[in-house]
Amino acid sequence: MASYSWLVFALLSAFFAALVAIFGKIGLQGVDTNLATAIRAVIMAAFLVGVVALQGRLENLGTVFANHKALFFIVLSGVAGAVSWLCYFLALRMGDVSKVAPIDRLSVVFAIVFALVFLGEKLSWKAGIGAALMAAGAVILAMG
Repeated sequence: MASYSWLVFALLSAFFAALVAIFGKIGLQGVDTNLATAIRAVIMAAFLVGVVALQGRLENLGTVFANHKALFFIVLSGVAGAVSWLCYFLALRMGDVSKVAPIDRLSVVFAIVFALVFLGEKLSWKAGIGAALMAAGAVILAMG
C-alpha cells in the first residue's frame, strides 16, 4: 500500500487545487487580481512556515541557503509559481472556472514535455497517449 501513497497525496492536491479555483473566483469579485494573489501568497507562506515549524525543521534553513544550486532553482520555482498564479487569477476574473481550470491543467502536459527535454525522463507510449488525451480534453472542455 505504501507504494500508492503518492496517489493519495496527488488526489488531495487535485481536490484542493479545485477549491483554489472556486474560492479564488468567488474572492476575486470586486478585488484587484494582483493584490488578491499577493494576499494569497502571504497566507500560503505563513501557513507553510507554520507547518515547517511544527515539524521542527526550521533549523534546516541554513542547509538550504548553503546549497546555492538548490536555492537558485527553488527561487526560480517560486518566481514561476508567482507568475503562474498572477496569470491564473487574471484568467479566473475574465473566464469561467470550467474553462480556465482545464487549460491551466495543461501544465501537466507542459511538465511532461519539459521533463523529457530538460531532465531526460523517458516517456512510455501509454504516457504519451495519456498526455495527448489530456491536451485534447482540456481544449474540448475549454471550447465547451
